[in-house]
Amino acid sequence: MPQLHVCEHPLIHALLDELRDVDTRPSRVRMLVGQLAFYLILEATHDLPVRKKRIRTPVADTEGVELETCPVGVPVLRAGLGMLPTFLQVFPNAQVGFLGIHRNEETLEPVAYYERLPQDLRSRWTFLLDPMLATGGTAAASIQLLREHGAEKIALLSLVGAPEGVEKVQRADGAVQIYLVALDERLNDKGYIVPGLGDAGDRLFPVNGWPEAV
Repeated sequence: MPQLHVCEHPLIHALLDELRDVDTRPSRVRMLVGQLAFYLILEATHDLPVRKKRIRTPVADTEGVELETCPVGVPVLRAGLGMLPTFLQVFPNAQVGFLGIHRNEETLEPVAYYERLPQDLRSRWTFLLDPMLATGGTAAASIQLLREHGAEKIALLSLVGAPEGVEKVQRADGAVQIYLVALDERLNDKGYIVPGLGDAGDRLFPVNGWPEAV
């Protein structure tokens, strides 16, 4: 099974282009992140194990399926919270964990400051939610924490990634599945993805508001 999966659908990329636009307002940014997360989740869960069950339609009995186990969603604070509502719409009974890991803007190294994870991650898929895969430091640190808590099957869902970040995650953990809407060109000297979409956390949850916001 390939480790890196990049979406190719033109309609998904049209949504991403709108998200990239610097003039897209925070309310629309949150909506677009949710929509893009939905497509990523569908792609990433294509092969989840299911079991058969009998159901009754208004016309007849038939054979259907249901998930064997519900996956776990783990957003990386704070930008990953923008993807969590969509995950819970798809899996309303899912367990949710939280990881607080930020990047030191001088060293670009990850700094962990919060973790809250379900007790048993061994038997289920764990989906790590983080819109940006830039240097890969935060993702690699998050994956290591999940492994330490017993996670065996991990998928990283990010909207935009840089080749440097993908390579770092692949070196750190060759078993993790990576799902991206787009693989961008590179990182700049400040560790931002080019062309990217800026700081996903700030665009989702602006600290200083938005000019003329209503």
